[in-house]
Amino acid sequence: MGKRIISTVLLWSIVGAVLWFFRTPGALVLITLISVLTLREFYVLMHGAGYDPFDRFGMTFGAAITLAPWLRAEFGWPTGLFLPLAVVVFAVRLLGERTPETRVESLASTLFGIVYVAVMLGYVVAIITPLPGDTVSANGRLLLALWLVAVAKFCDMGALLTGLSIGRHKMSPHISPKKTWEGAIGGVCFSMGIGALIAWFARDVFPPHMTPAVAALIAAPIGMIGIVADLVESIIKRRANLKDSGATIPGIGGMFDLSDSIILVAPVGYFLFRLP
Repeated sequence: MGKRIISTVLLWSIVGAVLWFFRTPGALVLITLISVLTLREFYVLMHGAGYDPFDRFGMTFGAAITLAPWLRAEFGWPTGLFLPLAVVVFAVRLLGERTPETRVESLASTLFGIVYVAVMLGYVVAIITPLPGDTVSANGRLLLALWLVAVAKFCDMGALLTGLSIGRHKMSPHISPKKTWEGAIGGVCFSMGIGALIAWFARDVFPPHMTPAVAALIAAPIGMIGIVADLVESIIKRRANLKDSGATIPGIGGMFDLSDSIILVAPVGYFLFRLP
């Protein structure tokens, strides 16, 4: 627990420093780096499950697809072609680089990783990317993204603390034996509290509809979906017969263990924020 607390404080300090000193460009680099490292660990898990994904090309396309909303807004690139182009490239490579026994699994695991990680985290990039005629400032967009990450991760923390304290009823014993319904409820309550608190502090730059009360309400489903995302990662790790996706972060695990909840909440947050 001590290592986890130290790592959490250090990570939030790094995120805060990057946003404070480098603003949108720093956030873009940070999100892309998280996406690539998460995708790398996802492919390691796929190898552990007996599949054979195209790791390097997958991470390359993943980086471009994660950055697609910003590339489209900044340069007008036809980024909607990135994913179809990836399908074409991997389909061509498949014919000569994999055995008949692994071809379907190689293609499926490579593309699923890109969709599940890069496409989903691309919605965080969409949240922070300024657009012409914006009613929300660039700093407001950064704070919305920070709000989303904080709500998702504080749900993890709240669920852990509540589960350790009063957890009795197992939520999904065959997927994640330590998770309890009491912990899940506590995590969602933590999410609602931190969501309202950040909205109050950021009230001058948040969209007018993001009052503390509204922020608390929309934090609830985001927290719930974050719990689902954590269970999905547990399913993937169990398939690969691994406890953690990596050992990058002491007390937490790998980058996938850190970003798992953000993956599913990113498009939901984008939708609920009602951004252009």
